Amino acid sequence: MNTQSAAAPLRVAIVGASGYSGGELLRLLAPGTGVHIAHVTAHTLAGKPVGEVHPILAGVVPLTFSSFKPEDFAGMDCVFVALPSGEAMEIVPALQGKVGRIIDLGGDFRLPTAEMYERYYKKPHTAPSLLGNAVYGLPELMREQIRSAELVANPGCYPTSAILALLPAIAAGLIDTRGIVINALSGVSGAGRSSSVELSFSEVNESIRAYKIGTHQHIPEIRTTLERVADMPVTLSFIPHLIPITRGIYTTVHADLKTDVSPETVAKTYADYYRNEPFVRVASRIPEIRSVLYTNYCDIAAFVEPHTGKLVVISVIDNLVKGAAGQAIQNMNIMFGFPEQHLLK
Repeated sequence: MNTQSAAAPLRVAIVGASGYSGGELLRLLAPGTGVHIAHVTAHTLAGKPVGEVHPILAGVVPLTFSSFKPEDFAGMDCVFVALPSGEAMEIVPALQGKVGRIIDLGGDFRLPTAEMYERYYKKPHTAPSLLGNAVYGLPELMREQIRSAELVANPGCYPTSAILALLPAIAAGLIDTRGIVINALSGVSGAGRSSSVELSFSEVNESIRAYKIGTHQHIPEIRTTLERVADMPVTLSFIPHLIPITRGIYTTVHADLKTDVSPETVAKTYADYYRNEPFVRVASRIPEIRSVLYTNYCDIAAFVEPHTGKLVVISVIDNLVKGAAGQAIQNMNIMFGFPEQHLLK
């Protein structure tokens, strides 16, 4: 195990630290116990102090953003890449060999093939040779592989919520893997910090809408991960919705139980599966987004719907923490031998 000593703090850098996920990384890493933020980049904001872009960090993170130059990262223990999908695959090859470990928060290394990436992300993959080397960074499923990984593909926010909702039922063989229905509602910060008319306050406020029905880039990520557990094909419908809140994801999953299963059996299956997971809380009550905001927790409750006999699972996370920066730090903790709760709550 690669355990950091108190005398040698982990040197970390963040590429794309001006965005929402990058800002969350800075907020969570700033306390600095065992970790030193050594370098931050934000190309269009190069030369600006961190505190001007993230006012909550003024006087807390005394760094200035710079442009990305691979040579500036030499000797870093861990680099977080918090860029929009399509950008990490252009810079990760330049970092390899210069830094210890890389954690990508975007979607460039989550899928198994370049063909699948191009189909859903609508652009060619420029570093396909790295796809087989990246470890999918869902600790509840891939913890042992994460420990020794050099490149971790941090899961998407929607997939984190959906996969965690389904893992126990699929691992136990309780449900039919065909025809799973996933409805997920996300706060506006999930779209990133770039401005657009459709994400403006007047367009989003007092409204709710679905989008990318059947075409969302997270569909193959959810499906291929569940197929790894089920060891059989999985078919699912994933419908994302935009809701007028800043942060949080509320996911509802419907699936057909293979046989008559009691609510008590379902509850025990979920409680047993996540018993030793520090950031998954299984409850009998219906979860709420406000219970997980600014935390790395995923709250889950599973029910047997009495009229149809279907399994219904509710899963809630903060999309910027467990769905992005918090999970990335959880992965860092696993990779470098820190307790998983280090710097998280």
